[in-house]
Amino acid sequence: MTTHRADRGLSAPRIVFLVVAAAAPMAALVGLVPLQYALGNGAGAPGAFVIAGLVLLCFGVGYAAMARRITNTGGFYTFICRGLGRAPGVAAAFVALIAYTAVGLQLAAGFGYFMQITFAQAGVSVPWEVFTALGVAASGFLSYRRVDLSAKVLGTLMACEIGVLLILDFAVLGHRGTGALPLTSFEPDTVFTSGLAVSLLVAFGSFIGFESAALYGEESRDPKRTIPVATYWALGVITVFYGITSWIGVGAVGADRVHSVAGKELGNYFFALDDQYVNSTMTSIMAVLLCTSIFASLLAIQNAASRYIYALGRERILPGWFGQAHTTHESPARATLVITALNAVVPGIFAVAGLDPYLNLATSMAGLGTIGIIVLQAAAAAAVIGFFRRHPDRHWWRTLLAPAIGLAGLVYAGVLVVGHFSLLTGTTSAIVNDLPWLVLAAAVLGLGYARWLKANKPAVYGALAADEHTSPTSESPYPESGPTLIAGSPSS
Repeated sequence: MTTHRADRGLSAPRIVFLVVAAAAPMAALVGLVPLQYALGNGAGAPGAFVIAGLVLLCFGVGYAAMARRITNTGGFYTFICRGLGRAPGVAAAFVALIAYTAVGLQLAAGFGYFMQITFAQAGVSVPWEVFTALGVAASGFLSYRRVDLSAKVLGTLMACEIGVLLILDFAVLGHRGTGALPLTSFEPDTVFTSGLAVSLLVAFGSFIGFESAALYGEESRDPKRTIPVATYWALGVITVFYGITSWIGVGAVGADRVHSVAGKELGNYFFALDDQYVNSTMTSIMAVLLCTSIFASLLAIQNAASRYIYALGRERILPGWFGQAHTTHESPARATLVITALNAVVPGIFAVAGLDPYLNLATSMAGLGTIGIIVLQAAAAAAVIGFFRRHPDRHWWRTLLAPAIGLAGLVYAGVLVVGHFSLLTGTTSAIVNDLPWLVLAAAVLGLGYARWLKANKPAVYGALAADEHTSPTSESPYPESGPTLIAGSPSS
């Protein structure tokens, strides 16, 4: 198993960069918040972010408690194995493969689409598939190398996108004073309206990616401390930043006008605000940073997906070839090559078929990925309760009530996503809107495969989700081959 090196592992701030970047703050705020204003509860959108943030914080309390006991790059798969059993864990592994692959494809296509638009506005015509290919190649190169390099790139991009949005926030505050912060956004009559379900759907979707902190446990300096701290910080940063910026976005036009203005502007809403309150130059920078935000999220999700494949290869759920790290970079290089190939080939097929990268690929994969990850989060919350029920150090809040609240909220979020799936995908296509069935199919296939492993490879099945930090006496039925994942430099 992995040996943690205090002088080489990722620090909590670097993991926060990886996690927050996966949530793509710029893309979420610019691309999704106007939908809350126009189709959701309007001026009550900031309240929806607070509700989603509190639910996920409760989930995070249990998630952090689990991370203190279990260190494994398998993330949700490992937690669910240890809390609910090996068969549900294998089912979760299959769902995770579907979900994170779908999100990666969404981001690869979205990057090409928005880069094409950005260049077209500058008078330069370049096919979207060229930008997608460049983005996939760059993210593949960075993921192939040590994770600390990805963390540095993501930290820089994240700081830039948050900085530009903060400039807009302060500009609106400077012009409108306290009027930029209308208290009505948090009043029950504003928040709990008929559009709350839509706003919560967008809010929960905007947090996707924060849960990936545990995937870097084996590469962190002190996983029992670093992962919980990174999880809390990531949730706090996302909740506060989304909440405040969406609140100021209401105040910038007025609570009574935000619904109609957003309905007219939609994706141009924040760009129009930037033109009005800052200047057109900063708006152009914002457009570029929207593209880099999508790239940063693509890189972060690729890092997360490759670690799932690596962990499942190491466990022999997937071929063991995937479970070997690079001899020099100590990265999940083989898994990275697979994810990179998928992110290149699938959009390429869509391009050859003449399909739209946004309407046909990005939106459908966004919906599939969102429902898959919410299902994993809900199962992980249940796993926390199951795991600590058998341990004497259980706590009424951290390991029972908080994860139970998180579980209830996530089940509700899952119902929202399924019930409003066509809104999330932006299409009425029956093929696209039946995609949630793939999540169920993956889970059933995983359960069947777990039964096969138990019957035909009992040694492999018995060693699933073994963790040296929680089960020091457990023995693996297969020898470890090659190096394991360790972040690479003292400056990490």
